[in-house]
Amino acid sequence: MRKPQRGYARQDRVKEQIMRELAELVRTSLKDPRAGFITINEVDVTRDYSHATVYYTVLDDSTREITEEALEHSKGYLRSELAKRIKLFRIPELHFKYDESLERGMSISHLIEQVAAEKPVED
Repeated sequence: MRKPQRGYARQDRVKEQIMRELAELVRTSLKDPRAGFITINEVDVTRDYSHATVYYTVLDDSTREITEEALEHSKGYLRSELAKRIKLFRIPELHFKYDESLERGMSISHLIEQVAAEKPVED
């Protein structure tokens, strides 16, 4: 029999803390000039905390590939800085993935607006 969950599960708290700390690190400590304006949207952590997928977006879509390279290059540094800020038995390996959900949502919204703008055909 499972215990009823009280408030947040530990995994959810860890995800939120990793997201907060990474956002702060990217904003203040990442000195790579290739990294543009990065927003951390979501973090998914495996059950054993060995891997974390970090979903991010960039302000300027033209810098997307360069920013991805900068994040891949600095993931060791970010992980070590994360270890200084978060007390976990195992600091997860970071995997950065561009979050396309905002773009998808905007394109769907645009399509809906187009359909709504069309006048219905009268017989």
